[in-house]
Amino acid sequence: MELRDALDQIADIRQQIARAQLFRGYRSLSTGATGVIAFVAAAVQASWIEAPIDRIEQYLLVWVLAAFVSIVIVGTELAFRSWRSDRALDREMSLHAIEQFLPCVVAGMLLTIVIYEFATVAAWMLPGLWAILFGLGVFASRRLLPRATFLIGGWYLLAGLMMLAIGGRDLQNHHQTALAPWTMGITFGVGQLAAAAMLYLTLERDERR
Repeated sequence: MELRDALDQIADIRQQIARAQLFRGYRSLSTGATGVIAFVAAAVQASWIEAPIDRIEQYLLVWVLAAFVSIVIVGTELAFRSWRSDRALDREMSLHAIEQFLPCVVAGMLLTIVIYEFATVAAWMLPGLWAILFGLGVFASRRLLPRATFLIGGWYLLAGLMMLAIGGRDLQNHHQTALAPWTMGITFGVGQLAAAAMLYLTLERDERR
């Protein structure tokens, strides 16, 4: 009986340590806001750009601006919570989280520049490539976040691959599905709202008890 109690206590300690090591800098409110921004950007594209394949500059303006605003929102949240915290560990984890996700952001930015400057004919691939890179960034951050993060990364990876597959097929039929507003709106809008729900249910709800 004493051995069982000791094992139960060890298991409880391990669970407490695991919860303490989870990164809590990403919050559901700011993450959900980025999902709303994706839907707003899709609505702007739908009302402003009729043929995005022929107006790639305007298309990129909409989505690069949406990405920039999203990064500012999440970055401000991280900076504020890190500055307000008295624990050096929180600051270190914030820097670690940035280091893990930053490569996918930089890669997406450079890839966008290269395709726009030297391979505009391949611009239809950008939404799928963006989603795949974002998914890889989520996978890279999974060690700091709840296990359900794996599902969010999987969503972006599968969505990106589907966009490439459907976009390539429709391109042969002279359609423009790959750059349609709903491809980015649904992919990132649903993905970020799902991530917000995951953060709330696995981290924030326990904090409020």
